[in-house]
Amino acid sequence: MDTLKAEKRSMDIKAKKLRREGFVTGNVFGRDMEGSIPVKMEKPAVERLLKTSGKGSQILLDIEGQTMNVLIKEVDFNGLKGRVDEMDFQALVSDEKVHSTAEIILINHEKVNTGMVEQHLHEVAYKAYPSALVDKIRVDVGDMKLGDVIKVGDLEIASNPEIDLTTDPETAVASVIEIHSGAADTAEEEETAE
Repeated sequence: MDTLKAEKRSMDIKAKKLRREGFVTGNVFGRDMEGSIPVKMEKPAVERLLKTSGKGSQILLDIEGQTMNVLIKEVDFNGLKGRVDEMDFQALVSDEKVHSTAEIILINHEKVNTGMVEQHLHEVAYKAYPSALVDKIRVDVGDMKLGDVIKVGDLEIASNPEIDLTTDPETAVASVIEIHSGAADTAEEEETAE
């Protein structure tokens, strides 16, 4: 499990100033905590972490030597400045189910030769105890044929008794659609026009 170092931050210093100094600000909250803990993390450390973990990932947060098992709840990316501004974490308690999301990653789509794979859903929402948290779902679409549809209910996560899906099991994840060739369509239109 990845570990991210953080420091408690004083609310006297504005988040904007901390971001200019190379920090990402955030908050840690949880059932067994009074209020939340405002934190700051070094930007390079956050960027390294986000290469392997994202929203819905379980990590260890080291706040000035005290390690907490947390869930990355929110990542606020500033597209204009190309950086992460804010990250929020939920402290996990072993006997409490938490709301989370798992990213859907389609694999082997290059093997589909009867059409084009279209991804309709990019994450699945669910509730689970910390021991059953999932941050990524890999879906092998290599055997799909034209007209096939994979739904949330078909995914491995749906058959896990420790996970309660909050995304509708009937929601389409991916399907194989017909490829419409632009050049062929234009040629047909020209023939019809003559």
